[in-house]
Amino acid sequence: MKSLTLIGIGTGNPEHLTEQARTAIAKADLILVPDKGEGKSDLSSLRMHLISTIRPLDQTIVSFQMPVRDPELPYQKAVDLWHDEIAGRWTDATQSTSNADNVALLVWGDPSLYDSTLRIAERLDPKPKLQVIPGLTSLQLLTAAHAIPLNMVADAVTITTGRRLADHGWPQGVNTLAVMLDGRCAFQTLEDGAYHIWWGAYVGMDEEVLISGQLSEVCDQIISTRAVERERHGWIMDIYLLRKLKGA
Repeated sequence: MKSLTLIGIGTGNPEHLTEQARTAIAKADLILVPDKGEGKSDLSSLRMHLISTIRPLDQTIVSFQMPVRDPELPYQKAVDLWHDEIAGRWTDATQSTSNADNVALLVWGDPSLYDSTLRIAERLDPKPKLQVIPGLTSLQLLTAAHAIPLNMVADAVTITTGRRLADHGWPQGVNTLAVMLDGRCAFQTLEDGAYHIWWGAYVGMDEEVLISGQLSEVCDQIISTRAVERERHGWIMDIYLLRKLKGA
């Protein structure tokens, strides 16, 4: 491939696509669509639906099997090997067609916010010309869905992961924390009653589920709701915002 365009698509809602994203989808010679298996077939279907609103689903739309990260390896090593394997599968998939100069990938949310697609692209050899089309992020969609501002007046916001919150606790000097990629419900480890939480799963999608309130009062509800929704769909994308209560 001579060029690779990473297109932010929000959470799969066609109305989330910018005109820039639509143009890039229409112009791509080849669009790669990851297949994560039967349990996550909805993710591929949503990408296909978005593409179908812009161009035919023909031979220029190529699926590739996503590898599975090895859970037995140390986290960082497992992620590095996983990214190497994904880059290799991109390369293999582009060789299935003779016209793959301008390749595109549809990325959930925005390619620059807690997404590894850019890091995977760096592994390609030879490196293609890279273009990034920004998209709506889950964080924007979460605050919009709850109709709240991201930050307090004259205050900062820290964006982190569930893994870091569980391992290191609440960051010192922080009043507002946005938490992504939390498969362990790390908010359980925080002191009861000291925080307000705004949680959302599938934000911006038809399946959207929202819960908010004092953490001590809604913690169990979020955990049980998350388990039910993940079982129902076979996958879940969720995010939450935490804010210290006054006097905490």
